[in-house]
Amino acid sequence: MKKYELLVILKANLDTDEIDKAIEKIDSTLSELGGKVLSRDKIGRKKLAYDIQKSRDGFFVNTILNLPADKVAEFKRALKLNDNVLRTMFLEASEKVSA
Repeated sequence: MKKYELLVILKANLDTDEIDKAIEKIDSTLSELGGKVLSRDKIGRKKLAYDIQKSRDGFFVNTILNLPADKVAEFKRALKLNDNVLRTMFLEASEKVSA
């Protein structure tokens, strides 16, 4: 399994419970694909640089996760189909090099 970093921007009009449910849905999709959440940081509501789907704000959530490399495309597709997700950024996390 590889280590990845996922930044998700959720719709800002969601209340706290709906945000938790949206994150839970992402987690359940991840576990169905054999992945695992290592850490999560709920950054909070931020103003967007430009409107996305007529939204000026978004709720940012950063997640570090493990996922089999052959399941990445399927996971990205599931994120795109989620109605509460405005944007995602999915990166392979590299190990930090100490100098």
